[in-house]
Amino acid sequence: MADKKYYGDVLLRPLVTEKTVAASELNKYIFEVHRDANKYTVKDAVEKLFNVKVDQVNIMNMKAKPKKRGVFVGKTRSWKKAVVTLVVGYRIKELEGQH
Repeated sequence: MADKKYYGDVLLRPLVTEKTVAASELNKYIFEVHRDANKYTVKDAVEKLFNVKVDQVNIMNMKAKPKKRGVFVGKTRSWKKAVVTLVVGYRIKELEGQH
């Protein structure tokens, strides 16, 4: 993932749900990331984009789920999720208070 922009190429979008807003109180922020992203690229992107210090990054592959609409059967897309824990004292102001 060399020569990539941070937002759009590594971090696709922040996930904003009730659960993720509650996690932000514990300095944890959840992002949908590119399928090729790893912990090091996610850490670098968050630190440079939001000017914060990252303590830990956990990455999960979210598998596709089967869906049915009438007689048509398909499945959702699979994607990758990153849980970024910040060092105590750092906040991402851009993501505060979004629900």
